[in-house]
Amino acid sequence: MEFDVIIRNGTVVDGTGEPARKADVGIRGDRIEAVGDLRAASAGDEIDARDRLVSPGFIDVHVHSEAQLADAKNRMRYGSVLQGVTTHLTAPDGFGWAPLDQAGAEQLWQSTLFANGKADLSLNWPTANDYLAIFEGTTPVNMVPQVPHCAVRYGAMGWAPRPATDDELETMRKSTREWLEAGAVALCLGLDYQPSAFSDTRELVELSKVAAEYDAVYSAHVRYNGIGRVNAWRETMEISEQARIPVHISHEHVTDETRPLLDEAAQRCDLSFESYLYPAGCTHLSLTLPIWAQAGGPDGIREMLKDPEKRDKVRAFLEEGRLARNASGDRAIFIDTPSGRYIGQTIEELADAEGIGVGDFAIRVLEEEHPYALMIYLRGTPPDELAQINRDTIQHPAMMVASDGMYHGATAHPRAFGCFAAVLRRDVRETGAVSLEDAVRKMSGFPAERFRIRDRGLLKEGYGADVVIFDPETAADRATWAEPRLEPVGFDRVMVNGQTVVVDGQPTDALPGRVLRR
Repeated sequence: MEFDVIIRNGTVVDGTGEPARKADVGIRGDRIEAVGDLRAASAGDEIDARDRLVSPGFIDVHVHSEAQLADAKNRMRYGSVLQGVTTHLTAPDGFGWAPLDQAGAEQLWQSTLFANGKADLSLNWPTANDYLAIFEGTTPVNMVPQVPHCAVRYGAMGWAPRPATDDELETMRKSTREWLEAGAVALCLGLDYQPSAFSDTRELVELSKVAAEYDAVYSAHVRYNGIGRVNAWRETMEISEQARIPVHISHEHVTDETRPLLDEAAQRCDLSFESYLYPAGCTHLSLTLPIWAQAGGPDGIREMLKDPEKRDKVRAFLEEGRLARNASGDRAIFIDTPSGRYIGQTIEELADAEGIGVGDFAIRVLEEEHPYALMIYLRGTPPDELAQINRDTIQHPAMMVASDGMYHGATAHPRAFGCFAAVLRRDVRETGAVSLEDAVRKMSGFPAERFRIRDRGLLKEGYGADVVIFDPETAADRATWAEPRLEPVGFDRVMVNGQTVVVDGQPTDALPGRVLRR
């Protein structure tokens, strides 16, 4: 039997969670053709994987990478594939720019600039397929489309800070259906972000009913700021019940607050969640504002702050809320601004140096650093407590790994370059919180199954040849808070659709990525 590639002598961890086993992997073209004893077979390229693990490519269901993947000159486009990620999902937090005219796409791009950065793109995608076409054969990884709720809502009603009318809701149904017909696997939402934050439960249920017709998933950054974690989780459960759709919650952990919610969800609906297992979040400074104050996106915020009464309300809210001084050790650290000021400093120390309150300083930043200031919100969780949270989270059967990574800015959150590699180092080798087989499943087979990504996520005959070969003793993240873009180690080879995109930790410049449609 003749193959294009045979990976010999490796230990296969196939993504199902089943025990690792010795096996060869035969690849022909872009498919896995055989997994087993291939001693009698030959290939033009034979790879010796002795003392190495061979796994399916990892799948990141929440990553802000689209602008970088579309930019062939941007080295950061390799930040995730260097740690074995071979497939990204689009539209994290519901961010998207199609189907919109250029003016609308430019407005939404400005509002998401904190996550995506600048890009040399036309921003002119009147249909979902027009947008997806920019990723065909131009990226090192595969792309899986999701319905971007922000774009769907903006296309129907702009920045309007209110529930949708019946006519507007019908327009949103049509756009949602267009994305689903283009192969979207989920309806994705960021319910603390504009313009989605003003949607009501009725809107979410009605759009979820359309998604359910296509066996898609409801995936959301829930309304943490709008109604609080507990109510936001219960709204998600209600949507699942009313629309009869599986639901997924972004960037969560198992804590004393969420554990009973997970138990409740197990009785009420079909719910999964993802986590990146770092003690810090990352988003723009505007998200610390009350929802009403964020209406209209960056330009709307700047206009709102001209009103003295509203400005005073915002100041008071910031002084008492997320930016307030507290004894827990929480810190808000600047990692990118348009001017390049403040990088690496906390908002508290900068306000102190100016002799003003954090509210006044934050308002000044919002006005001067238009349209965004990107922050890391570092939680002061004690190490022992953090270790227990990570253990409980990685062990939960409804959890999968996702980075929420961003690939631009003066500096970064280390999750972008380290999330998946950190699981292999910390949770498998160092703490033993999870087996290697289950860790790989949470990064490959489970997300593929959950998000209906057919023929990916497993090392199995007939599946796409997305393959990672890594050293189980050395595969690790190196990204730290001080040096967040240090690249991982221990990954010998990464293949996408049968082509090698990484060898010995270096990208090959191959661009075999495809759009994988539902």
